[in-house]
Amino acid sequence: MLMNHKRILSVLLLALLSVTAFGCKSPRNVQTNEGTMASNSNLGLRNLERAIGLIDTTMLTYFSGQEMVMSRYYNPLTKVRSSEQASVWMYTAAIESINTVLHGLTLAKQNGHTEIYDAQFARYAKLLGDLYRNADYYLGTFELTSFTQTKSWSVYAVDRVNQKGEANVEGVFNVYDDQMWLIRELLESYRLTGERAYLDKAEYLTAYVLDGWDTTIDQHGNENGGIPWGPGYVTKHACSNGPLISALVWLHKIYAGKPDEIEYRYLDTQDRKTRKSVYKPKSAYYLDYAVKVYDWQYKKLLDEHGVYTDMMGGCGDCAIKYETVAGVRYRANTQLTDPVGEVFSYNSGTMLSGGVDLYQATNDVKYSQHTRNLSEASFRVFATLDKDLPGYYTYGTDGFQNWFNGVLLRGFIDVYKSHSGATDAIASFQQNLDYGYSQFKQEGLLPADLLSGWDDLANGNGVEGMFQFTFATEYALLARYEFENTINQK
Repeated sequence: MLMNHKRILSVLLLALLSVTAFGCKSPRNVQTNEGTMASNSNLGLRNLERAIGLIDTTMLTYFSGQEMVMSRYYNPLTKVRSSEQASVWMYTAAIESINTVLHGLTLAKQNGHTEIYDAQFARYAKLLGDLYRNADYYLGTFELTSFTQTKSWSVYAVDRVNQKGEANVEGVFNVYDDQMWLIRELLESYRLTGERAYLDKAEYLTAYVLDGWDTTIDQHGNENGGIPWGPGYVTKHACSNGPLISALVWLHKIYAGKPDEIEYRYLDTQDRKTRKSVYKPKSAYYLDYAVKVYDWQYKKLLDEHGVYTDMMGGCGDCAIKYETVAGVRYRANTQLTDPVGEVFSYNSGTMLSGGVDLYQATNDVKYSQHTRNLSEASFRVFATLDKDLPGYYTYGTDGFQNWFNGVLLRGFIDVYKSHSGATDAIASFQQNLDYGYSQFKQEGLLPADLLSGWDDLANGNGVEGMFQFTFATEYALLARYEFENTINQK
């Protein structure tokens, strides 16, 4: 439940006092290894404090009511929220930022910063629960005929409604990638808090999105594979495949060595029509799917520049097709012939993280080689040195690219332990955030363009709320990076 105005003000005051109390705790000394560890830890703490400040301000300015209605925009000059509400994807950005701060707080505690952990962890864990409960305003139920079955599902719509559980999720009104981002956060919330309900919801949504996997068989006896953008689409996107890989590996690890089983649905490879099912150990089931999803995207969408293009298209009228087998109706394959669309940074970011997770789970060196190559290509393609400011790297900011770039940063941070070259890319995010924070922060918020500042606020909507959560997430990720470096040096 959203805090009342007085409590919000007191929370913000606490956050500001925390910054004052912790920000000047120890002088830096980079001349010795001990001093380097102190420097890393202090920068990590400062990054974490900034993340907390951004989240607290964004919760105050973009959210309203006990139902936690999130406005899409807020203008810090006019202090007006937009009437347009945030989609579930934008709302999930808030959850992501809370999780990333909670992760950072656990690492801060390990680095001896117990005060900030004690002051903030329980508060943020409660806020996390409140956000999940009010996410039910995006929830709805529908019946779906997929490649292997017809079943009723309760999933998250693109748009919010006024009654919990009553959202329209038919056809194009829900998309698989929105569910995937929630799955990732639910699993992270489970890891951080131990709340079983988060794992249960994550597994339910995972079953739903894997029900979208194209199990139909091609002329060579192989699955066509890939997950469409949503149940109302036939095009198969990087964004509706890549985000799931890491989550599947995490589920594999959760169930490693446990007897739990799950139903695996597939098509007979001989007649290419008969639907079958068997029960498999969950750990193997989830890892097998992680490998399949990764391989599909690697083979279909990696472009000549070494990064990932948007989707597989080339489907004519792109109409959904069905077939009837033994009197039962199923979804049928729609042939997709061409990789098309733009290259977006997040589609490479999810493959970086997914490749790292698969390498850790399988020890297959191909994943290490892939992530090294992708890390270098992503920095080369998505960052431009000296474009806006001498000595700074510019990343795209039009459309939703700020959020996309946050996913890329997560990928760089995931890969840096095995590829030290990623540290330059990570440093560029730190540099840009610090510049925007020191030069352009207004009413506790940051502009969409960290290097060039605000547009004409007097005549505009303001800035996307999800971008404020993105910047908070990036600061919290950078805190994690610094804290982990300190721990590794001990």
